[in-house]
Amino acid sequence: MSDGRTTYAQLGDERLDHRFKGLPPDAEGMTVGAFAAERRDLFTGGFTTPVLALSAESVAHNLALLETYAERHGLAFAPHGKTSMSPQLFARQLAHGAWGITAAVPHQVRVYRAFGIERIFLANELVDAVALRRLAAELNRDPAFRFLCYVDSVRGVELMDEALRAAGATRPVEVVVELGAGEGARTGARTEADCAAVADAVAAVTTLRLTGVAGYEGEVPGADGPSVRGWLRRLTSLAADFDAAGRFAGAREIVISAGGSAWFDAVADVFAEIPELSLPVCKLLRSGAYVSHDDGHYRHLTPFNRVPEEGALHAGFRLWAQVVSRPSATQAFVNAGKRDAAYDLDLPEAQVVRDARSGEIRPAAGITVTGLSDQHGWLTTTPEAELEVGDWVGMGLSHPCTSFDKWQLIPLVEADGTVTDLIRTFF
Repeated sequence: MSDGRTTYAQLGDERLDHRFKGLPPDAEGMTVGAFAAERRDLFTGGFTTPVLALSAESVAHNLALLETYAERHGLAFAPHGKTSMSPQLFARQLAHGAWGITAAVPHQVRVYRAFGIERIFLANELVDAVALRRLAAELNRDPAFRFLCYVDSVRGVELMDEALRAAGATRPVEVVVELGAGEGARTGARTEADCAAVADAVAAVTTLRLTGVAGYEGEVPGADGPSVRGWLRRLTSLAADFDAAGRFAGAREIVISAGGSAWFDAVADVFAEIPELSLPVCKLLRSGAYVSHDDGHYRHLTPFNRVPEEGALHAGFRLWAQVVSRPSATQAFVNAGKRDAAYDLDLPEAQVVRDARSGEIRPAAGITVTGLSDQHGWLTTTPEAELEVGDWVGMGLSHPCTSFDKWQLIPLVEADGTVTDLIRTFF
């Protein structure tokens, strides 16, 4: 059970005020639940620009698609929560069969626990003594809570053991040895010998229990199909070697985990090759960007481009901004910039224009986003562009991880413009 501080129902009791961008000024003081019940229209219901909208239909489609994909391929699924940091979306992911939720840092674990999430996979080595003390208390308090995290160094094991012993931990923390994706990649022990040394260090302490192996294939240098599959086979071979050596004694199952949002087809293929081991195997996928997908980075990288028979994800975000300046026939400016739109991988993509006079929505022909200032988007226009001051421009975004983190409350919008909920984020 959670510690009782926060419930999903309490999210609906939060009062709307100046903290939340884009929401109607006349909603000041209303609760989220009361506002959502009004089912206002995004365009005529008092919302101000810029405003980020999340498609209700796309979210529902994407949740169902990854659920059936995981089932079809025999995968457990712990989507990376850092994509959205939205407890409402976590609840829907869990309802769609997710094994648990993946975290990256202790703050995220704290948010998850506040909302009662019982299975958390921390895809990082946890060496912060304060966070380990809190973790030990949570594990001691709640027998149903299951927590796993990476270890990738002997020093890390030493720090974890020291902090957990000092905290009076009564349950060992389950750990998975992280195999790095190669020289120059991100975290992880670089060689199988390094991984074995880390496993030996875990075996020498009582505060930790080796449960499996894991890593992130998206960090393979120059990642392509053959190199990613090659690294994944190293990972599964490492698990088999550890098992043959008796390193998983005392574990309830062997966890083998990988899977970002770009190569989960390769993960499914290689994980299907895992031989029978001495314990049940939990093949744990961690892709997280799928819930909203995008109109840039992941649109080009999604595995469903390579295996279209598996289905297709739908982009969920559209950022609406208003034209506030049209200084020339080839240039326009909207009132959304770096504070509002993801820009770390690709610039927003102008998709549609809502005419300020008629309310008609038309394709954004001849309009290109060429730059972002703090609060302005730079548009270049060709003669075919129909655009004037006051029009709203709807833009697709690239990289959902840095779209969610700019908005604390995001309208969930149906195709006809009806706002059905406000999605709360905790970054």
